[in-house]
Amino acid sequence: MGKPVISRSPKVMGGTPVFSGTRVPVQTLFDYLEGGETLDEFLCQFPSVTREQALAALDLGQDALLASARSA
Repeated sequence: MGKPVISRSPKVMGGTPVFSGTRVPVQTLFDYLEGGETLDEFLCQFPSVTREQALAALDLGQDALLASARSA
């Protein structure tokens, strides 16, 4: 994916990390999954987020977690 998956701007949701091009906080995806909802249910509720964006955000989270575990 060429453009960033996540963006932050004080002008959009007070600087909360959101999916680029949307006003949907990335945290919302994690909250849905933590609550037992599926990725498809999240995407249905937030159609401005693409499947590719959601999967890329999950990949970024996984990479960060694994990097943190390696440095511990």
